[in-house]
Amino acid sequence: MFVVEIRKRLLTALALLACASLVSANPVDADFEQCKARLKATAIAEGIDGSTVDTVMDAVQYSARVIELDQRQPEFTRSFGNYYLLRVTASRVALGRALLTTHHDLLQQVQSKTGVPPHYLVAFWGLETNFGGNFGNMPVPDSLTTLACDPRRSEFFTAELMAALRLVESGDVAAQQMQGSWAGAMGHVQFMPSAYLRYAVDGDGDGRRDLWGSIPDAMFSAGNFLKALGWQAGIRWGREVVLPLNFDYALANTGDASPLTYWRDLGIKDVFRRPLAKSDISARLLVPAGHRGPAFVTYPNFNVIMGWNHSEYYALSVGRLADRIAGAGKLQNSPPDGDMKLSRESVLRLQQNLNTLGYDAGEPDGIPGPRTRLALSRYQQSKGVVADGYLDIDILDAVGRDVLPE
Repeated sequence: MFVVEIRKRLLTALALLACASLVSANPVDADFEQCKARLKATAIAEGIDGSTVDTVMDAVQYSARVIELDQRQPEFTRSFGNYYLLRVTASRVALGRALLTTHHDLLQQVQSKTGVPPHYLVAFWGLETNFGGNFGNMPVPDSLTTLACDPRRSEFFTAELMAALRLVESGDVAAQQMQGSWAGAMGHVQFMPSAYLRYAVDGDGDGRRDLWGSIPDAMFSAGNFLKALGWQAGIRWGREVVLPLNFDYALANTGDASPLTYWRDLGIKDVFRRPLAKSDISARLLVPAGHRGPAFVTYPNFNVIMGWNHSEYYALSVGRLADRIAGAGKLQNSPPDGDMKLSRESVLRLQQNLNTLGYDAGEPDGIPGPRTRLALSRYQQSKGVVADGYLDIDILDAVGRDVLPE
C-alpha cells in the first residue's frame, strides 16, 4: 500500500510539472486564458447572464488562423484590379440576375419599406456570401475572443463579443449555431453581432431573426441596416467616368467631395462620352488603380456602402456588381489584373518614410487608405510624375528601398 501511494504521488507531481512546463512553453495559452477571464468579468459587469457567459466562454479556444487572416485582409493588401476581378465575375452577375427574378416580390417589399433597390440588396448578398454559398465555418465566439485579446483592435472586438453574448442570452442565436467569418460576421449578409443585435428583423413573420435560414429575414435586415446608415432612395452609388487628357490626378482620391457640376466643368464625362449632369449632388473622384485604370465619381450612397464595410474596393465592387445585375455592361476601362500584394509591415514602413520626408500619411497603421494615397500623390507631384497616389514598385522603391512587396 505504501509503495502504491508513493507511486500515485509521484505520478501526480509529474503531471503537475508537465502542466507547468506546458504553460511555460506556451505563454500565448496562459495569456489567452487570463484575457478570457477578464472578458468574462467584463460581460458580467455589463449585466450579461452569468450562465450564458460561462457556457459560451468556457468553450472558447484561441485561433492563430484568425490572427493570420486579420493581418492580410484583401481590401488592404491586394491591388484594386485583383480584388475587383475576383469578385465582380460573369458567373456572379448571372446568378445575381437569376436571383433578382426569383425573389422579385420579396425584394420589392424590402425596397418599399427601406428605399434600397433590389439589385443593391442582391449585390451585398453576392459579395458577402456568394448568395448564401459560403457563410464561413469558424466558431464566432472563438474568432471574437481571439481578436479581443489581440491589441490591434481589442476595444472593437470586445464590444462585438459582448454583442454576441447578448444574442445568445436573448435566444436569437444558439452558441453552437454561431459559425461565421474569421472576423465574426454571420449569416447570408454577414452581419457583425452588433449589427445583428440592432438591425436584424423578422422578415418572414415566424417570430425569430434568423440570418442563416431565412432569406426574407436576411434581405429585410440588409435593407433595414442600409436605411439606418443613411441610404438615399432614388440616388445611385456613383458611376464610371472618363477623364480628359492631361487631367490633374492630384484632385482624385483626396476624400474631399465637391458638387457634381465642379467635376463636369473640369471636362469629366460618363463612359458614353456625355458631360456629367448639371447637379449639385456631392461627388468624389476615385482612381483606385491609378491613371492606367478606371475612374469613378461616387455619390452619398457610396459612403453608406462604406458604412457596411470601410473599404473603397469593397464599396466599388458592390456598386458595380449592383449595376451589372441590373443590366449594365463591363467596365469601359478595366483595371490591370496584376497583383502587387503588400504586407502590412511594408505599408507601415512606407507610411513612416513618407512622414519622415514631410508628406503626412497620418499615424502609421499598415493600411494604404486615402491619407496614405494623398501623401503619395504629393510625393509624386514633387517628382514631376503623374500624381495618382497609386502604390507601385517604382513608388515604393523611390520612397524607400526597404519598402518592397512580399
